[in-house]
Parts: sequence; structure tokens; C-alpha cells
Amino acid sequence: MPLRYTRALLKLSGESLKGKKGFGIDWDAVRYVAEQVHKANAQGVEMALVVGGGNIWRGTEAAAQGMDRATADYAGMLATLINALALQDALERLGSIVRTQSAITIQAVAEPFIRRRAIRHLEKGRVVIFACGTGNPYMTTDTAAALRACEIGAQVLLMAKYGVDGVYEADPRHFPHARKLESLTYLEVLNRRLEVIDSTALSLCMDNRLPIVVFDIFHPDALLRILQGERVGSIIAEAGALTS
Repeated sequence: MPLRYTRALLKLSGESLKGKKGFGIDWDAVRYVAEQVHKANAQGVEMALVVGGGNIWRGTEAAAQGMDRATADYAGMLATLINALALQDALERLGSIVRTQSAITIQAVAEPFIRRRAIRHLEKGRVVIFACGTGNPYMTTDTAAALRACEIGAQVLLMAKYGVDGVYEADPRHFPHARKLESLTYLEVLNRRLEVIDSTALSLCMDNRLPIVVFDIFHPDALLRILQGERVGSIIAEAGALTS
């Protein structure tokens, strides 16, 4: 099938990599995610990824225990790099060519983030993984995903969730009768205070007219179906774009 999006940024939460485990990395989950990304890349989609680190470390929780917030956030950035390397290895074993770029300089394991180099990697068909968030404390990996998506000229930001297949009026894991919202404008998400994406990231997407698709990464072939234009999950965009 023809592609609707040819350059996309996939935001993976740390939770999606812990799978059914309570903590750490579930290798079955990593392999599954890698297979979906590899399949999309093989179809000609220029794929970039931003991965969270909540399966290993949560800076806000450490800060709540008295740790300096900036230090806690830097530790969280290193957790995202661990996840990025796990994904890099899984993708390479499938045959993808991968480059990991870090917002914090760690030359032994990752390239530094250089926008023009990242775009060149994508143009050559390589998968690019952005690690360590924005490189700044107090910024979430949602914000990093929105920022990198804008920087590389992505056509869509794909917010992959674990166990939630879109945007709901309330958390369906706690409110099983909550109604799914299949399409919303940026302002609706802000005004209704739906905690599906960080407000800073949402504002950045709104300012740059970047559509957001929220979906369950473990729904069969959901990633490729979205890239081909099928309505999967929930879409957040301008009012005019929601009807096209």
C-alpha cells in the first residue's frame, strides 16, 4: 500500500520496553518493537525514535525522595541510553542500519546529536535513535520527541503506548468505562487536561502543526498501518487536518 507518511518519529515510553515485567527490559517486547520499526523502514519510511527511561529510572520519583532534581533527571537520561542501545542491537540483528545519537556526549557508545547528520542518516535509509532526551533537566522525553520531530522535519509524531490504544476521557486502566476519543484538536487536549502528552511537547507540536497519533504499539501491525494512512488509535491535530 502507498505511504501517507514517509518520515516519522516514534516516541516509545520506557513502559513499552518492560513489557509484562514490573521493571527493566523485557527482551520479547524489545524484539517486537524492533520488528515493527524494521518492517516500516523496509517499506521506505525514514524512521527516527525517541525512547524514555521509566522502566529503569524515574527522575521525579528520585527527586521526591530528596535527590537533587537536576541530578535525578540526568540519571534518567542515562537510562534512556540503555534502552536506546537495546533497541539498536535488536534492530541491527534484523538487518536495519542504525545510528544512535545522544544529547549528552558519550562518544564511546553514541554519536553526538547533530541535526544535519541525523537528517542525512534518514535520507540514507538508516534508523536513527535519539537518546538522553533534550540533554536538559526538567524536560520530559515527550518534549524531546516533539523537538526532534520538528528538527528533522518529521510528518507525524507517533506516541506509542503500552496497553492503551488511544486517548480516553480518563485513564481506562482505572476507569474501564471511559470513552475513547478518536480525534481531538491540540486545544481540546490542553483544555480538557488529558495527560496523554506533556503540555510543553503538545504546545511545540501545535505551533509547528505537527500531527500526533497515540496508539498501542503492541496492536498487530499498528505502526505500519498508521504510516499507510489507516486510522488507528487517536489523532491530535488542527481542526482542518482532522477531516482530511
